[in-house]
Amino acid sequence: MVNFNGNLVDVSDPILTQENRGYKYGDALFETLKVVNGKIFFWEDHYFRLMASMRILRMDIPMNFTMEFLETEILKTVEANQLIDSSARVRFNVDRGNGGKYLPNENSRVNFNIVAELKHDPFYSINSDAIYTVDLYKDFFMAPGLLSGLKSNNKAIQVIGSIYAQENDFDNCLILNTNKNVIEALNGNLFLVKGDKIKTPPLEDGCLKGVMRKQVLQILSKDVNLFVEETSISPFELQKADELFITNVIKGIVPITKYRKKIYGSEFAQKLVIKLNTKLRLNP
Repeated sequence: MVNFNGNLVDVSDPILTQENRGYKYGDALFETLKVVNGKIFFWEDHYFRLMASMRILRMDIPMNFTMEFLETEILKTVEANQLIDSSARVRFNVDRGNGGKYLPNENSRVNFNIVAELKHDPFYSINSDAIYTVDLYKDFFMAPGLLSGLKSNNKAIQVIGSIYAQENDFDNCLILNTNKNVIEALNGNLFLVKGDKIKTPPLEDGCLKGVMRKQVLQILSKDVNLFVEETSISPFELQKADELFITNVIKGIVPITKYRKKIYGSEFAQKLVIKLNTKLRLNP
């Protein structure tokens, strides 16, 4: 079942037309959520990121788009798909409806739709035996700025980068901005560990304002033995690092084990995921 503007419809029923602005122009935003046993992980952070993104795109936010209303609609969708007592991956989409060319019609209004699917593993874990290989994706670059950090439907680099990774037997790729700094992976934020120093690219470099990125930074900030920086990362730093890992809400923390000829450990990442799960148990 799909939730379209509060109405539950069968997934096979068409709900979007060819005039939909999200389809025609990428005039849309989305949030990817993890819902476990009826609890939306980090819901407040997701909600406020969505509201901020809608304002940046000058969308007219409906009066009923309160945190409580949208949470109810998300959980209604999860329950309709018989996932309320398990773990689910939810995509919450908003678009500016139909009509207009680049300039929306005056009567264009914000629509939302919600889809949910089963996702195993309610809490986060790391397989210490897994091999996870990445490379740089250098065919195209991201421009630094607010628009690059939005979860919009404009994901061309991520799409063709994923195809490139598959064609070359990589598990993921790292994206560069136009200043040739590493800003993120195809599907998450990047962290670099070197001794007691932890780096992650700043939002100004064009990386996604990741919800899991924020959680990890909050956890790291409480360790007085660590020096944490939001600073640009050069490709030359990658092979000098002790560890690299990727973060996103669905998978949590994913250690990179190989980049070119460099092999990395995952000891720091494994300790971090324990702290992350502890935080979730106390306050999901």
